Amino acid sequence: MEIGDLLGPDAVLAKLRVGGKKQALQELSKRAAAITHLPERQIFDVILERERLGTTGVGGGIAIPHGRLPKLDRIYGIFARLEQPIDFESIDEQPVDLIFMLLAPEAAGADHLKALARVSRMLRDRATTEKLRGSDNAEALYALLTNGNGASKAA
Repeated sequence: MEIGDLLGPDAVLAKLRVGGKKQALQELSKRAAAITHLPERQIFDVILERERLGTTGVGGGIAIPHGRLPKLDRIYGIFARLEQPIDFESIDEQPVDLIFMLLAPEAAGADHLKALARVSRMLRDRATTEKLRGSDNAEALYALLTNGNGASKAA
């Protein structure tokens, strides 16, 4: 599975300005609604429900909120580089500035887990995250996510 299979150029937010976790999730849900054609509120509710189970702030300034939704035809990714880091209740208690949201069909099962693992591996790579943090251009971020540092290698 390649990041390019999950993420389109229109799913990259380069300089997202938000005041906190809830607003970040709302903005990502809004973009996801435009891409998936599902109701924004439905997406937001699924993501928020997952956050209630435990934070998706995985540490190192990174969060990977995710959820499963009926009526999705495939797995979708939405990436945001925040203008300013925010508190995301991360496991390392550090603020988050890189968010990669994943939305999967309810029946995705193993594919959902593979996508989570793929995104997690990519974002654990320090060189990749430094490059992502060094750009505020959506096209450059998309290129880094889909072509940079082995990001396009199969899972």
